[in-house]
Amino acid sequence: MARRLAEAGYSLVVHDINPAALKPLAKLGARVAHSACEVADEATAVFVSLPAPAILREVSLGANSIAMGKKAKIVVDLSTTGSAIEKEVAAGLAKKRITLIDAPVSGGVGGATAGTLTFMVGGPEAAFAKAKPILEKMGKNIVHAGESGNGQAAKICNNMILGISMIAVSEGFMLGKRLGLDAQKLFNVVSTASGSCWSLVNYCPVPGPVPTSPANRDYQAGFTAAMMLKDLLLAQQASASAGAATPLGAEAAQLFSLFVNSGNSAKDFSGIIKMLDGK
Repeated sequence: MARRLAEAGYSLVVHDINPAALKPLAKLGARVAHSACEVADEATAVFVSLPAPAILREVSLGANSIAMGKKAKIVVDLSTTGSAIEKEVAAGLAKKRITLIDAPVSGGVGGATAGTLTFMVGGPEAAFAKAKPILEKMGKNIVHAGESGNGQAAKICNNMILGISMIAVSEGFMLGKRLGLDAQKLFNVVSTASGSCWSLVNYCPVPGPVPTSPANRDYQAGFTAAMMLKDLLLAQQASASAGAATPLGAEAAQLFSLFVNSGNSAKDFSGIIKMLDGK
């Protein structure tokens, strides 16, 4: 995503705890900062993409955080962390006259590379209007979902559907295998029939039918199983607080928990098909 912004002509100040991640951006002209605070000292718009709610809180409100910066006016959170933490961080940043909008993404590494991501945005209309032209350099579908936290709500609903559908596609192919069906021929049928879905046509979990899917790279992650489990657990927390019945979401969380805890946390989430195949 940062590369897309650099190529669009934006001046970037970048920070990451992994220095190797910054080297390609430095070659594109981005200035490397040593903390989130240093980024917020130089950039009026700060984009963050982080793996967990506690890390979002620390980067936004802790020591050497965005809240300590001198220049930041708007923070766009691209993470998937849940609605509750977004509202908490938004309130904390507001005390520093910084507006937070949540803008979790969908589309994976391929979508980020191609600039075709979907952004689900929550927050004030005025802040959304300011962020939208930048988001359009990284994505094709930018939806303002409503107030702060609504972007997160949309994302966890989406990812719960994704986790469930990947399990369904995997079960279908494993059943087909045991019934003697060729995987390519089954794909040709289902991808043009009523069972078609994103998990099948873009991310088919068996090698062959979709050359760009992780199944052809021994399930090297585009989206890790650990991240999918995190999102499914966020969905279950949201379901409990909202009083929503999500039995398939709960079962998907259980299956991904078993897959992750069997030493597969770093594998792509589509690799769950191997567990369903008894491997």
